[in-house]
Amino acid sequence: MGNSVLDGRASAVISDGIITKFYTSAAWIDGRAEQQLEDIAGWPGVRKIAAFPDLHPGKFGPIGCAVLANRIYPQLAGNDIGCGMSLFQLDLPVRRLKLDKALRRLRALGVPTDHSNGARLEEAGLAPDLFADALGTIGGGNHFCEVQQLDDADAQVGLDKTRLYLLVHAGSRGFGNAVLGALRTGAFAGLAADSESARAYIRDHDRAVLWARLNRQIIAERAAEALRAELQLVVDAPHNLIEETAQGWLHRKGAAIAARDYVPLAGSRASASYLLAPAGHGDALGSLAHGAGRRYDRSSMHGRVRAKKSDLEAMQQTPFGGRILCEDRDLLVEEAPLAYKSAQSVAEDLHRTGAADCVARFHPLITFKKVREGGPR
Repeated sequence: MGNSVLDGRASAVISDGIITKFYTSAAWIDGRAEQQLEDIAGWPGVRKIAAFPDLHPGKFGPIGCAVLANRIYPQLAGNDIGCGMSLFQLDLPVRRLKLDKALRRLRALGVPTDHSNGARLEEAGLAPDLFADALGTIGGGNHFCEVQQLDDADAQVGLDKTRLYLLVHAGSRGFGNAVLGALRTGAFAGLAADSESARAYIRDHDRAVLWARLNRQIIAERAAEALRAELQLVVDAPHNLIEETAQGWLHRKGAAIAARDYVPLAGSRASASYLLAPAGHGDALGSLAHGAGRRYDRSSMHGRVRAKKSDLEAMQQTPFGGRILCEDRDLLVEEAPLAYKSAQSVAEDLHRTGAADCVARFHPLITFKKVREGGPR
C-alpha cells in the first residue's frame, strides 16, 4: 500500500553537515522553526540534527527534530517527558461499532479512574503514589484517544482490516512538568553528562518515560473497556525523550523513536493517520516524524476559525462520517484541522527523502479530546 500513494524517492536529503532536513521544498515549514534549528546547531556540544517535515516552532526549540549532543539539554525533551503514541488493535469488528453508543461510552475517559493505580505503578517499577490520580487521563492540547478504521495496509504488516484500532497520544501529565520545573537555574545551558545534576535529571526523566507509557496503556484499556473489547498493542513510540547512545546523548522533541518495526504518524482529527516503516537512514538519528505538525499556533486559530454554534457543531463531524468528542470550545478551535499540516504530505516527504515507507493508512471514526463532567452518558 505504502508506495501506491507516494512518489518516487528524491536523490538526496538536504544537509549542511550538522542539520539534515528530511523534507522537500513542497513542505510547509515555518521560517521561525528553521531559525531555531540554526540556533541549536550552535549550542555547545551539538553534533548533529535531523529535522522532519512536521517541523514547527516550539517554546525552547523546534518540534519535529532529533538532536545529538555530548551534553544534556533538558528543554529539548520539554515538560511532557515520554509523550508518545501507542497503536492498538481491538477485537471489535468494524461492522459492530454503533457510533452513538460508542460516543456515550467513551465519555468515561473524561473522568478520573474509579480505582487505585498504585499496583500498576509498582508493576512498572514506580512508586505507588507517583501522580497516581492523573494516571489513565489524556490531558489537553493535542492529546487524544482515537477509534480508527484500517483503510489500507501492506500485507506483510499483518493488520486485520475487519477490526477497529485505537491510537492514543498522551504523555507524563504533571509528572514531566514537575521534573523540568525542578531543575536548577542554568540547566538549560546544558548539563555535563557526568555531573550529579545530569544523573539526577536522567533518573527522573526515565521514570517519567515509564509513567507516560503506562498512562497510554491504561487510557487504551479504559477505552477498550468502554467499548466492551479486548486490545493488543501494535506499537508504542515515544517522541519526547533523551537517551544515551554510543555517539552521545540523543534528544527527541516531537520525533518518534524509529528503532522498532513501525512508527505511528498521526493526522489531524479529520484526516487519515499512517503507519510508517523506518528505512534506517543513518542521518535520521533513529527517529521519524510523529504527526502532521502544526501549521498555525493555538492563539492565531481563534482568528482563523469561526466559532458560531453552527461552526462548532460542524467541527465535531469528520469527512469520514466520524465524530469528535470535544466539549471545550477553545480546544475545539485551537485543534481544528486547519491548524495542522497534511499528514499525507509529511508521509510523502519521508518517503521521498529515504527516511520511511508508508505501510498502512487509518481513518478516524471517533476522536476523544475532552468532555464536561456531569454531561450525558
